[in-house]
Amino acid sequence: MASPGRSHRQGITLLELAEKFPNEESARNWFEKVHWPDGNLCCLRCGSDNVYRCKHKTMPFRCRDCKKYFSVKTGTAMESSNLPLRKWVWTIYLENTSLKGVSSMKLHRDIGVNQSCTWHMLHRIREGLLPEMINAFEGPVEVDESYIGGREVNKHEDKKLHAGRGTVGKAAVLGVKDRKTNQITAKVIEDTTKPTVQEFVNENRTADASVFTDEHLSYKGLKNHTSVNHSRKEWAVSTALGEYAHTNGIESFWAVLKRAYHGTYHHLSKKHLNRYVTQFAGKHNLRSLDTIDQMASVVKGMVGKRLRYKDLIS
Repeated sequence: MASPGRSHRQGITLLELAEKFPNEESARNWFEKVHWPDGNLCCLRCGSDNVYRCKHKTMPFRCRDCKKYFSVKTGTAMESSNLPLRKWVWTIYLENTSLKGVSSMKLHRDIGVNQSCTWHMLHRIREGLLPEMINAFEGPVEVDESYIGGREVNKHEDKKLHAGRGTVGKAAVLGVKDRKTNQITAKVIEDTTKPTVQEFVNENRTADASVFTDEHLSYKGLKNHTSVNHSRKEWAVSTALGEYAHTNGIESFWAVLKRAYHGTYHHLSKKHLNRYVTQFAGKHNLRSLDTIDQMASVVKGMVGKRLRYKDLIS
């Protein structure tokens, strides 16, 4: 089913969310509906439909085939969490409706749990926001690189690299935006050399898709490639197919990511940076859906993924 589009999508206010999820039972019923929309239960451990409800306090389902109990958290990024489902609903809502994301410091005050717990929660939700590439982009696609990190001049003397300015000490991020679907895929890359850049571009577009970039030399040689020269104040050029080559769309994505970096998180470690990059790509790809559908998409995206706290900090 086609999404309603950003201008027509149905949002949810805080008051409406509180009314929709007044207690733990309402939250559990919603998670069950997301997992089993047709009402046919199946085991979240082995996939069997030979299951039944039971009176276990935390594991209300049991599978007759694998003989194990399970809940709506089992087999998802929420597994082993002792937090009420209602707090998970609120956190998923706040993350999806906040353009620049939610900091763990603010969230721990909003939902009443400690900061290390909310930091873990948000990373688990990011697992559900990972964009899943089903088909390569048909194009035209816009491709651009950006750099995330603090300015050298603002760093403590112990952390300065003393290797120049500009991109020194920053992490390179590469993004591809499909104009046809408005979908984005992006990731942190080790370098901006031609092999690295072109491999990622070609992995995410069909062979015949038009590619629009700036004048960076790493893009030279791409098939069906048109570039705009920003250093010459060239922002858009017309192609032989009647398309306008520019990178405005993917650059707008970088603007949102950098506003989140400076306005919400203030610091993103290189270790976890890719989680934040894919988080914002995922949020961009869901933004035309109704809010409740965005939330459901995140829950579905967490299925089959496990993220333990000790793995995050190791």
